[in-house]
Amino acid sequence: MGLLRRPKLRPIPEAVAYARCHGERSNDIVRVTKLEPRRPRDDPPVSGESLRRAFESRLAGRDKAH
Repeated sequence: MGLLRRPKLRPIPEAVAYARCHGERSNDIVRVTKLEPRRPRDDPPVSGESLRRAFESRLAGRDKAH
């Protein structure tokens, strides 16, 4: 039974190793895009209590409709 010998690995430069792992670099990958401005926040902010009251009134209105 013969033993198979592996060929000796030779060192490669870092740039070649990077290209093998990550592919070639390209300047086409990064694109700068302009984002729309953020919409303004609610002014004044809604409190939890006013939200609860609005929800209760909607529930009460739903019961009257049926």
